[in-house]
Amino acid sequence: MKKFLVILLSLGLIVAFGASASATDVKFSGTYYVVGVYDNNQKLADSDVAYSRAFFYQRIRIQPVFQVAEGLTFTARMDAMEKQWGQTDWRGGTDDKNSSRRQTIAYNPKIQESFEWERGYVGFKTAAGMVQAGIMASGAWGTEYGDDTQSRPRIRFDSAAGPMKFGVVYEKEFEADTSSQLYDTATGKLTDTASATTAAYKGKVDADRDTLSLYGIYGWKGGQAGVLYKFYDRADTRLSVTGQPYGNYRSKFHALLPYFKATFGPVYMEGELVYMFGKAAEYDSGGTDKDMDGLGAYLKVQTNLGPAYFGALVFYTQGDDKSDKTKTKTGPGSQDLNPALILGNDELQTWEASNGNGNVVLNATNPGYDSGKGNSTFYGAFGGFKPTKQLAIEVGLYAAQIDKIPTGTFLNANTSKSLGYEFDVSATYKIYDNLSYMVGAGYLWTGDAFKGFGTNSADSKIGNDYLLMNKLSLSF
Repeated sequence: MKKFLVILLSLGLIVAFGASASATDVKFSGTYYVVGVYDNNQKLADSDVAYSRAFFYQRIRIQPVFQVAEGLTFTARMDAMEKQWGQTDWRGGTDDKNSSRRQTIAYNPKIQESFEWERGYVGFKTAAGMVQAGIMASGAWGTEYGDDTQSRPRIRFDSAAGPMKFGVVYEKEFEADTSSQLYDTATGKLTDTASATTAAYKGKVDADRDTLSLYGIYGWKGGQAGVLYKFYDRADTRLSVTGQPYGNYRSKFHALLPYFKATFGPVYMEGELVYMFGKAAEYDSGGTDKDMDGLGAYLKVQTNLGPAYFGALVFYTQGDDKSDKTKTKTGPGSQDLNPALILGNDELQTWEASNGNGNVVLNATNPGYDSGKGNSTFYGAFGGFKPTKQLAIEVGLYAAQIDKIPTGTFLNANTSKSLGYEFDVSATYKIYDNLSYMVGAGYLWTGDAFKGFGTNSADSKIGNDYLLMNKLSLSF
């Protein structure tokens, strides 16, 4: 399959660049934001005297689209100065081997060089549809639930017939043959720690990470519905740092993701279901195979009544208590879905999780002690009012709890699964059509599930937390 895909890409690029072409038009778009945050008790400790944090962070993003010829474009995206103000960690002293979500050291905030070219891909129209090849957006589908938008190498084909849209996408997440990184089965992450034994197996065993997707979307006036099928082939576990020279197993599983978005008069609704099945671990020899059995669901309803609106949302992501050794029951991650200012806010984790808090903020922003808000049920009710054309005010009340308590963890001593309740209020003012300023505040009544975690383990005491923030956003 690998050879076929290489040939397919080569032929596509020959067609794209073999024709006479000259760049005649370039369109630029982009964004800039700067955010200031004060977090009063990020450790959720009984005493918050030593753990408050205040900081600023910003990002510049530019996306040029080169119209090379009719039906032929080249799109790029660059991020610049994505960094905390006053952050002095730069190239040479930190880990910067990958792009936007790498870390300085474990749990430190992600930092960026002054300029980073994140995406670049060619797109050309054919009689059958649009073909794109290069490094482009990946991980977003349907609603924000279950999404983790990244930049990854892909080849995709998109077409349409009447109200139907459909397509196919191949994605290369990891290439083992030429990479210096190996999979660490102890941490579940790629690492730079290599050895002569593991290096000797490179090229002799398939250890890549690939995905293949098929989708279809049906649109109508006021709504759309679609379904995505995705096949995951994760063989990078075969080249493992821990244990034997290679991990001796791969994951081959499937996901079905149906969704809908619809407006009925003043009522807007959206929802998505994620079901994962197949083999979470398929051993080449020895070992006990594990089935994949993941589930997640999301629903949001909003009613617009003139200058006011109100709504509710709920999402459930299945957890795994680890009691069944033959199955992996973890549901999908949802890093793009940030429902509240503290609970479930992945952006807060990205910029704050290293500031002396252990893992507490990481787990408060990703309820259920799983990546991307996994292993949790999340509820929310919100409402807003626009007293003027420029000003919008919103309030929200949210709650979250753990789905399953993993066997053998500190949580076994606690009877509560509650991660807490949160009240948020924010106001956004449009200074210009493309420039807005937001101020917000959130208060978290910390749930008892945090008792016994990290620095709170000695006395099993917890404290509440509040956060203040302001954000200036520009789009162009």
